[in-house]
Amino acid sequence: MFAVQCNKYVFFSLTTPPSLSTSQHNTTHSNVTSHTNFLFLILFYKDKEMVWFLWWIVLLLLVHDTAVEGANVSYDGRSLIIDGHRKLLFSGSIHYPRSTPDMWPSLIAKAKQGGLDVIQTYVFWNLHEPQPGQYDFTGRNDIVSFIKEIQRQGLYVSLRIGPFIEAEWKYGGLPFWLHDVPGIVFRTNNQAFKLHMQNFTTKIVNMMKAENLFYTQGGPIILTQIENEYQTIEGAFHEDGQRYVNWTAQMAISQNISEPWMMCKQDNAPGPMINTCNGMRCGETWKGPNSPNKPSMWTENWTSFLQVYGEDANMRSAQDLAFHTTLFVVKMNGSFVNYYMYHGGTNFGRTSASYIITGYYDQAPLDEYGMIRQPKYGHLMHMHTALKLCSDALLYGQFTIEHLGPNQDAYIYNASSSTCAAFILNNNSQESPQVVFRNTSYSLPPKSISILPDCKHAVFNTATVSTQVNTRSMQPVVRFDSHQQWEVFSETVPQFDQTSMRSNTLLEQMNTTKDKSDYLWYTMSVHQKSAETQHMLKVNSRGHVLRAYVNGALVGSAHGARNVKNFTLQETVSFSTGINSISVLSAMVGLPDSGAFMERKRSGLMEVLIGKLNFTSYSWGYQVGLLGEKLSVYTDEGSSDVSWNQYENPGTLTWYKTTFDTPEGDQPIALNLGSMGKGEVWINGQSIGRYWVSFKTPLGSPSQTWYNVPRSFLKPTRNLLVLFEEEHGNPLNISLDVVSINKVCGHVSDSHPPRINSWGVHGHFHLRRRPSVHLRCPKKRIISKIVFASHGNPVGDCESYSIGNCHSPNSQQIVENACIGKRQCLISHTTEVFGDDPCPGTSKTLLVDALCE
Repeated sequence: MFAVQCNKYVFFSLTTPPSLSTSQHNTTHSNVTSHTNFLFLILFYKDKEMVWFLWWIVLLLLVHDTAVEGANVSYDGRSLIIDGHRKLLFSGSIHYPRSTPDMWPSLIAKAKQGGLDVIQTYVFWNLHEPQPGQYDFTGRNDIVSFIKEIQRQGLYVSLRIGPFIEAEWKYGGLPFWLHDVPGIVFRTNNQAFKLHMQNFTTKIVNMMKAENLFYTQGGPIILTQIENEYQTIEGAFHEDGQRYVNWTAQMAISQNISEPWMMCKQDNAPGPMINTCNGMRCGETWKGPNSPNKPSMWTENWTSFLQVYGEDANMRSAQDLAFHTTLFVVKMNGSFVNYYMYHGGTNFGRTSASYIITGYYDQAPLDEYGMIRQPKYGHLMHMHTALKLCSDALLYGQFTIEHLGPNQDAYIYNASSSTCAAFILNNNSQESPQVVFRNTSYSLPPKSISILPDCKHAVFNTATVSTQVNTRSMQPVVRFDSHQQWEVFSETVPQFDQTSMRSNTLLEQMNTTKDKSDYLWYTMSVHQKSAETQHMLKVNSRGHVLRAYVNGALVGSAHGARNVKNFTLQETVSFSTGINSISVLSAMVGLPDSGAFMERKRSGLMEVLIGKLNFTSYSWGYQVGLLGEKLSVYTDEGSSDVSWNQYENPGTLTWYKTTFDTPEGDQPIALNLGSMGKGEVWINGQSIGRYWVSFKTPLGSPSQTWYNVPRSFLKPTRNLLVLFEEEHGNPLNISLDVVSINKVCGHVSDSHPPRINSWGVHGHFHLRRRPSVHLRCPKKRIISKIVFASHGNPVGDCESYSIGNCHSPNSQQIVENACIGKRQCLISHTTEVFGDDPCPGTSKTLLVDALCE
């Protein structure tokens, strides 16, 4: 046995390691696990009694300039290495449960067409193990089928096991039953949590192994992740935080797979665990990998941002995405970039976290319905093409910087005399300078990077978008505007005498409902001796929504917001002489998804006052959930067991039911709930999610109006539509709409770099030197009208435009002749096409806006 003292730790070897040469020290963690003799370390806290043990597999950091090699997947300080070749990889997050199995092939195909090499997904523990030892891998939960479809289409997989994932997903992906495990503390050096975390991790790894899905087995999985953004809470657990990090890494390595493991947003990721960046500007904000032998990887390049009820969508432009992606690749030597999300999809049912809307990352390159969102999709695709042309230089070349101006630099990668790539950066957000690089002048738009795959020709600029802009439209095809279409079932307001669950204090909501429902009724009764009088009812809550009833009548409502911890309902109420029943409905809009000590978080009522009297410690009766939930009135079977009434007027706490036939075609379908308030909606018994139309944004509009209805949820006729409405929403104004692209717009100018027309082997490429507008309608649709066309100097862009003081008078006719009646058309931006030059010497632009039908 030997000992090494290092600061406050003393490391003891319990067994003598095998004799290793210098080259053998540079082995991989996967090869290490194949040794029959292991080096185990016990860590003792110096000058204190021994407080913890950590069994560790040998040789975590004994590498220098050589690669950390696996059987077929490895890495070094430049990139992941697959079958001996360094790789520049672009990845996109697509989460299997946020779409439907029938959508998976199309989503993956579009991702591949967009230039992606990898699909990344979380593993959703609470979906797969809803009860201890009871597993579900069917339907939208069929992760194996999802990964096999990715493999079938020739892409890699990055598997983020977690098992904690956050992801704006309820309870961060942890099953709620963990909350009731005795003595458990989540995500720290706690035996109960570590036991269940390891069991599920092993379950997933073994499932992947059994299906031969790891790359070394012939499958597509090249990279796995353990934990998720733990550094943000590690300090809350003090020394146990670091111990947990080390245990987590050891546990992952003990799974005995050859593919690398990563820890995102974890600067102290131990040994062979690759630490990665999450955010919007990793090329500017990230410190980089914690070892020179680890590659720079960006796990979450946010394509927009999460959206909550009461807030507007966070719009991230295609130009900003392209700039920061390119900057990360060239400045940080980044070789793996994952877009979070590439397709966000839908938070079906009650799966979203607190206040998160049902549509998830709709502003991603593929929108909620799986349609291509332009120009984001196309601009990134062109960037991928340009960067891939530079891959040899980026992955094997020597890096230098040449200063070209006060805010302008050239990042140069030379791999050989014939392999050179340059990236000309303009970090000025206001000016468009001309710079000279290697005797050639280049015009740089503000805040942009030009890509020169041969150090000569600029084939892409991050700020110059030549891809068409799409406009999405919703067209009503089924209206529900007749009283006769609807039937109603009114929810009963429970009173204290009708409840069977009792407590002499206010119960915490999550621990009471066990995630079986969003709703918990708190009921009590008070005796009023004198004649009818008024009292101030004050209810403090850590829930999300409150609705208070006195003797069955609604007296007031209130709600909180994502950034508000507590809120208060305060109303003046009247009591009758005798017994008065007070019923308070506390509603949650998702469980928390992050933070330290999540198992201790509280929700529901905290304090109830009537006048000056405090009723917090009082006799309370409880009802978990709604009667309609208990009776499953949203299913065919459950709805047939309930007496429904004819619709007359909107009411609170009301279930609405109708049927409809499936619209023809294959276009996506959405339910327009713009006239409703707050609730949940089901189609044929499947929840398409919560809605909260009445929670307006600062601009006065709903955060989400349309709600995705997957066609796989439907049958040809008599689809059952059921809504539960908490407020006074009017179902007569909702509609079922088809979703389509009805407008396409193109915008190019003389300053646009030439487009890559094709490329061959060894990085050779051909350029289309004449910029052109390429318009393309969706399948089965044609260009029916040219709304605007101008060759000259039109003012504005595809969002808003007008004819400038230089305009070819035949612009409209030439574009119409080229495009009307066609699905797609290409119009070259040249005076040869448009005839006489209306303003010689003036830089020209072509802007075309067209309708598709």
